[in-house]
Amino acid sequence: MSTDVPSAAGAAPALPGDAELAAAVERLRPELARLARELYDEPEIGFEEHASVARIAALLAAHGVDAEVGAFGLDTALRAVAGAAVGDASGASDPGAGVAASAPHFAIIAEYDALPGIGHACGHNIIAAVAVGAFLAAAPVVARLGGRLSLIGTPAEENGGGKELIIRAGGFDDVDAAGMVHPSSGSGTSSVLGQRTSGVRRVAVTFHGRAAHAAGAPWLGRNALDGVVTAYQSVAQLRQHILPTDRLHGIITDGGAAPNIVPERASALFYVRSADVPALRELTDRVVAVLEGAALATGTRAEIDVDPVPPYLPLQTNTALTSRWTEAFAERGHEIPPPAAPPQGGPSTDMGNVSRLVPSIHPSLGLGGPDDVFPHNAAFANLTVLPAAIDALVDAAAALAATAVAYVADPELRAAAAAEFAASGGPSRWEG
Repeated sequence: MSTDVPSAAGAAPALPGDAELAAAVERLRPELARLARELYDEPEIGFEEHASVARIAALLAAHGVDAEVGAFGLDTALRAVAGAAVGDASGASDPGAGVAASAPHFAIIAEYDALPGIGHACGHNIIAAVAVGAFLAAAPVVARLGGRLSLIGTPAEENGGGKELIIRAGGFDDVDAAGMVHPSSGSGTSSVLGQRTSGVRRVAVTFHGRAAHAAGAPWLGRNALDGVVTAYQSVAQLRQHILPTDRLHGIITDGGAAPNIVPERASALFYVRSADVPALRELTDRVVAVLEGAALATGTRAEIDVDPVPPYLPLQTNTALTSRWTEAFAERGHEIPPPAAPPQGGPSTDMGNVSRLVPSIHPSLGLGGPDDVFPHNAAFANLTVLPAAIDALVDAAAALAATAVAYVADPELRAAAAAEFAASGGPSRWEG
């Protein structure tokens, strides 16, 4: 990508208005709509998004952007960068404010994994198209301002914690702020305060018993499936005594081989969700105790695996940055709910881990469908390729591009975002 834009000697770089960035995204509309459709047509689950990431890289290449596929040691991760090199302060100037100590670095986040059996029912095809559109529109401007803009493609949000793996690989070490947009039901969007999600930990368990003939000599058996069923029912009883914002749910992943064989092995997977990190730890300990009790009650042995996937932390929305996004989004004719206490509980995302590391935004985006068609239902996937959804993704990409440019250009916005982040406790990582 050519990112060098001439300016008058000694003059501060001219800042585009939101309308100019929106026009740049609008020119990309057919390509972004095609990307969303192609991802919808060929959904790929986490860590298997080879065709998806290749399509994104090809679209970037068509606009002169070299993208690294297989970044951060993950085959289906992606990274593209525009603007100043790491640590380069030579062009990192704010209009009228002189040279900064280092180039401000904003990362736009893309997701593109699908759900097993129901495709892009969480709308990650929309997330990818929004991110690519925002990056291509904002990159030349950020480069002109002497800043740095990254597009980071993160695999396996649904099932593998790709963002946390990228964090551990150092992928966010030089990032100053980050943002993405997530689709949701209806036509509304999140309030100025944005969205807060639950943290989640996975607890896998395999019960080991003893096989026997279920009719001929059942007394010789120790039923591993009984261990799973007892555990499942006990977790259900535990739900009576948890916070309203906590969530517990699970599935039986292995129930035995045949009814006439006492199952010697059976497995289950539970999700433990809570709105804050200490409560997440405590609730996980309670679930583990339940599983151990089920083994004791059934004469089996419980093999418990806590965190087979990295934990997802509760999302911490940066209000200063979210406010800038909502201003740009409102200019596109969208109503923004007034500030309100951020909701607690509900779904989880590994963007929460990023939000604990750098100031971040994760606004929701209604796709114009019915309110009762919610993500993780197959009908939601079908909404993502309708004209209303394409209109929404173009508007969201324009607003995200405007946010990235504003972060690089406006020292007051950066200071406000940093102060808010520091007041919340500053950067933190999961400590197992």
